[in-house]
Amino acid sequence: MPAIDFDAERQYDENRFSAQGAFRTDRTKVVCGFFEPGQFIPVHAPGSDLVVSVRSGTGLVREGDREHRVEPGDVVTVEADVDRGIRADEDGRLEALLVTSPPPTDAEHDPVRRGLKRGEFDPDGGETDAGSRDDGAGAAGRGDGGR
Repeated sequence: MPAIDFDAERQYDENRFSAQGAFRTDRTKVVCGFFEPGQFIPVHAPGSDLVVSVRSGTGLVREGDREHRVEPGDVVTVEADVDRGIRADEDGRLEALLVTSPPPTDAEHDPVRRGLKRGEFDPDGGETDAGSRDDGAGAAGRGDGGR
């Protein structure tokens, strides 16, 4: 069984969240998610189950209509086809292990790309992330759909 070393995987990006692949099969994808303050993965609803295990920092995990405040040691699960998103609080970094099964498709991440381009945490719900930072290149919010 491969061991996941967060210290070795740790990589932050000032412009968007960072998703460092740790393990992948046709059935499962595991990434280490690193979020600067206010960074997020926009709300989307891929056909995969999600487990979020928070290692450090605080933030919010959206599960359908519910919002879960999270801190180190918290685990949130979201069933397939249910809206989900992750956002770090404005006052600190967030690190989490993200497990999806099966891995989402590229097409399922279209809402993620739209949300990041527009700086919206909830791109289909119209909620703009007031705390996102704009780097002047239209990359406010930050991520590539790390899942």
